[in-house]
Amino acid sequence: MQYHRVDYNALRDFCIAAFQGYRFTRDESQTITDVLLEADLSGIESHGIQRMIRYHHEITDGLVKRDAKPEIVKETPISAVIEGHDAMGQLLGVQAMELAIQKARTSGFGMVTVRNSNHYGIAAYYARMAVKEGMIGMSMTNTEAIMVPTFGKQAMLGTNPIAFAMPAKPTDFVFDAATTVVPRGKLEVYAKRGDSLPVGWALDETGHDSDETARVLDNIIHKTGGGILPLGGFGEKTSGYKGYGFAMLCEIATAILSGGTTSNYIYKTPGRSNIAHCFIALDYSIFGDKESIEASLSRFMQEIRDSALADGCQRIYLHGEKEAESRVRVLKEGVLLNEKTYDELRMIGEYTGALSLLPVCLD
Repeated sequence: MQYHRVDYNALRDFCIAAFQGYRFTRDESQTITDVLLEADLSGIESHGIQRMIRYHHEITDGLVKRDAKPEIVKETPISAVIEGHDAMGQLLGVQAMELAIQKARTSGFGMVTVRNSNHYGIAAYYARMAVKEGMIGMSMTNTEAIMVPTFGKQAMLGTNPIAFAMPAKPTDFVFDAATTVVPRGKLEVYAKRGDSLPVGWALDETGHDSDETARVLDNIIHKTGGGILPLGGFGEKTSGYKGYGFAMLCEIATAILSGGTTSNYIYKTPGRSNIAHCFIALDYSIFGDKESIEASLSRFMQEIRDSALADGCQRIYLHGEKEAESRVRVLKEGVLLNEKTYDELRMIGEYTGALSLLPVCLD
């Protein structure tokens, strides 16, 4: 599979124009684009621009309601529940995290859940929003059922990512991970490349390990059995039950607390996604001096960096460092796109009237 580099700013301009072509306002288009491209800046191909084709289908098929008017249906000084009415996930995510941050400013803590939303992109984006305000941020979302529970062969839970971020020096601590071995987007990338899946990633419809990318994805789409394994893998020997448990934690924080829909019912109502999210902001000054707390985390992170290396290894990374270094590299060298994604962008450009802004390949 051939890859091409395109200029980041040119790609951003194209995406903004494309979303405007779908009849979002310019401000909305910028918000959606910035969440989407955060993944590419971080070097995470599975959640970035390659997802444009997914959004194209969800918008044109009517899952995303462009005229939706989200509303707060329950609120306290430290919490809120937002009924999304099928709005674009990124717009709901930013709205909800801004509200959580606002509550944390006045009460020290804010937690906002969202129901009846759509795919919201990379979870870390929202956690980082709190970090920019000098707070701890957390973000979670449930997704279409794709995870097979321990000892099962039917997908019942989503990839259900959990993101946590806190200010630190010289690099913020940013952890963002699916609770499955890999997210669905990674399978989509493998399918575009024509690559087989590694052993231990997924099960076929019979409940056996499968390396057939297209087969696993087709089973997920048509809900014919099988799916991706929980973080930790099959059974209990390698602690697959822990990933399964983390996914349940996410379901509780998102779908259960919001009064929304659990993963096994997502995309089962015609014309609706029914995805749920959770956003948390914490002003850690409620525990003591903020500078001292931040310095303590920064010091511990540096002690980990300086700790003994395993034979043959050159460096210990802290969560968020690779992404920070990727951001510098991508802004300088461009975003790496595989040729199938580039072809999809060309089609989207034709549909939305943004084709003239499709960035040229730098290589």
